[in-house]
Amino acid sequence: MKSSGSTPPHQIDEGLNRTIGVWGLSANIVNLVVGAGIFVLPAMVAAGLGSASLLAYLFCGFLIALIMLCFAEAGSEITDSGGPYTYIESAFGKYAGFITANLFLTAILTAGGAVANAVADILAGFIPILDYRAARILFFLLMFGFFAWINIRGVRLGIGLVALTTIAKLAPLLLLVLIGWKDVTGANLFWDSIPAVGSVGEMSLILFFAFMGAEVGLSVGGEVKQPQKTIPKAIFIGIGGVLLLYTLIQTVSVGVLGSDLANYPENPLAEVGGRVFGPAGLTMITLGAAVSMFGNLNGGILNLPRVLFAAARDRVIPPSALARIHPEYKTPHVSIILLSLISFLLACVGGFQVLAIFSSAISLIVYLGVVLAVIKLRKVVPANSQTFRIPGGYTVPIAAAIAILWFLSQLSAQEAIGIAMLVAGLSAVFAGMRWIRARSEMEPEKNPAINEFK
Repeated sequence: MKSSGSTPPHQIDEGLNRTIGVWGLSANIVNLVVGAGIFVLPAMVAAGLGSASLLAYLFCGFLIALIMLCFAEAGSEITDSGGPYTYIESAFGKYAGFITANLFLTAILTAGGAVANAVADILAGFIPILDYRAARILFFLLMFGFFAWINIRGVRLGIGLVALTTIAKLAPLLLLVLIGWKDVTGANLFWDSIPAVGSVGEMSLILFFAFMGAEVGLSVGGEVKQPQKTIPKAIFIGIGGVLLLYTLIQTVSVGVLGSDLANYPENPLAEVGGRVFGPAGLTMITLGAAVSMFGNLNGGILNLPRVLFAAARDRVIPPSALARIHPEYKTPHVSIILLSLISFLLACVGGFQVLAIFSSAISLIVYLGVVLAVIKLRKVVPANSQTFRIPGGYTVPIAAAIAILWFLSQLSAQEAIGIAMLVAGLSAVFAGMRWIRARSEMEPEKNPAINEFK
């Protein structure tokens, strides 16, 4: 993929099999978005906004709709593997691609560590031995080892597992929404007051964690059939369905529990299920949450290695081994193994709310890069091309950029400094890599090993 911006982006042959259709990609997006967040965050948002918590969902939904329109346009123009990394690298070059790839992986992997621990916490209610650290580490090893094995054997198997877990996680949530209305009390949905804009912004930044993941689902762009048509359709189906589901879940949860919702921060939907269905409902929602998180983690192992593969393919990061394709299964097996190992190691640290804010903020920075890439790519992609283009000129990208910047303004000084230090550190690494490459080009006979990374 050329990144100079002088020629229109095009689809290249990466050696991957294009087997994913509209519904497979839609399921992939839904699976990655509906993860741990929706099972935990309703209580946190209700604690901050009370019965007006629906405002945060609507605000997040509005922002994610703007952002995903930009992803739909970029994804129909840049149809290679890598998702947001490839869009930004194609528009702005190697440095932007390097920063994006590393921020993207950092955000998703740290969130994945929290999700893995959430799975263990939930299952510990049924398997008490998971409360012991050694058993938990073994559990993480077996879980990520299984996900790696499935995804190395082919994208069809990985997507098949995604579709299965998507159905399994949605079934109890849909039952809760459909049947839970009978226990909704109208008085619980009444707004006592309009919350301050700052409160909505703070809660929306936390809640945004529950809307993240669609961009990861687009990392398999190099394995999507007819990507110019499939990617926009899958985005609209996936995000539209998630927004509707989330809105209904929060409405039912607040309607059933009222102010008590904030008192169940660890597993609020299980409490709602217990009120609606009795003890069986609590078990059903708890197991649904576990399946949801399993699917979310498998989705990460399916999608994230494609970002690493794409960055190594473009020689944005060394070593070139990460761009290797399995000779039989046609999957980026080295990247899958490496990402599975990193996910396993991060799962041994854990945490949720702090990681949720950190992941959301980093993801918003990546989203801003994609929005700006859409504006840049319009200068090189003909207006009469067959790709999807957002109607209304630059209105949507500009509105998305403003909304993202407002979200980022809600960060605390400590959080903003931490992210700035991360970007500065990555910039220093990139500069060091450039210096090493420059030296190797000047004296190739003295540094033959480095030429592999040129």
